[in-house]
Amino acid sequence: MSARRQLRASCAALVFTTFSFGAFAQSYPAHAITLTVPFPPGGPTDTIGRIVAEGMRNAIGQPVVVKNVAGATGSIATGQVARAAPDGYTIVLGTIATHVFNGAAYRLDHDLVKDFAPVSLVAFDPQIVSVRKCLPVSNLGELISWLKAHPDDAVAGTAGVGSTAHIGAVRFQQLTGTTFRFVPYGGLGPAMQELIAGRIDIVFGLAGNTTAHVESGTIKALAVTAKSRLVDAPDIPTVAEAGLSEFQFINWHAIFAPRGTPDVVLKRLNDVIVRALTDAPTVKRLSAIGQQLPARDQLTPQALAEYQRNEIDTWWPVIKSTSVHQ
Repeated sequence: MSARRQLRASCAALVFTTFSFGAFAQSYPAHAITLTVPFPPGGPTDTIGRIVAEGMRNAIGQPVVVKNVAGATGSIATGQVARAAPDGYTIVLGTIATHVFNGAAYRLDHDLVKDFAPVSLVAFDPQIVSVRKCLPVSNLGELISWLKAHPDDAVAGTAGVGSTAHIGAVRFQQLTGTTFRFVPYGGLGPAMQELIAGRIDIVFGLAGNTTAHVESGTIKALAVTAKSRLVDAPDIPTVAEAGLSEFQFINWHAIFAPRGTPDVVLKRLNDVIVRALTDAPTVKRLSAIGQQLPARDQLTPQALAEYQRNEIDTWWPVIKSTSVHQ
């Protein structure tokens, strides 16, 4: 092929690609988007996912269908999304567990950074240290004393190895010199039900699946791991107020797409999420379950990518230095 013919072919290909991407962007989304939630129904990520999906649907004009894919602390779901077509129709609601902890705790068949395109942070979700209603403690200091007086007697429910509940509990043990046993469940929803039933003693749960049960009086909340008290649960003291300021811990939720998703589609998704997170009913529903929303400058793909890298730098050395690492 002559140089002139090669140039013409290259230009034609470029024009076709540009036209195809432009036409795709104008028509996107043409049908329902699937938002994969990496945990079972009833847990905090599921609740947040359904609120955000409704906000997105209102903003984008197409259904946003929540698909729960549980197992291996969310890594089954993230693996599926990493291998999905990069067309903007399959996205995942990631957390610090699925997109940070799992990379240090498990041998994954996908890369939590290279195989995903960041879209936007969604919400910050602190933990609430909660105990069964009949446990004879009324504050965090009393819990620590009780655990030291009953080493290895207490049972903490988690959502599996490497989950936020597990990592949070391990960190708590390191800071307080306490020991207790772990029972893994399929998600924080089932773990919380076991706590309500009094079959386990402690759950280092997320505000998203804890505040309603605290309000109903079925469990006791001892402290929240945020810097400030929750707006909709102001009676719960912070860990600093309870005398354990080192235990501040914030989970987060964020939207990721498969790597290779066109930039125009990522921008469209980001615009939709920003609109959803500034929609008054969506904000009210998220705040009611203890969610703290990111500032506007944190709602960009670049901000999420940087935040994820910083979290990996912070937590991977901690996890790999403990028995959590497998």
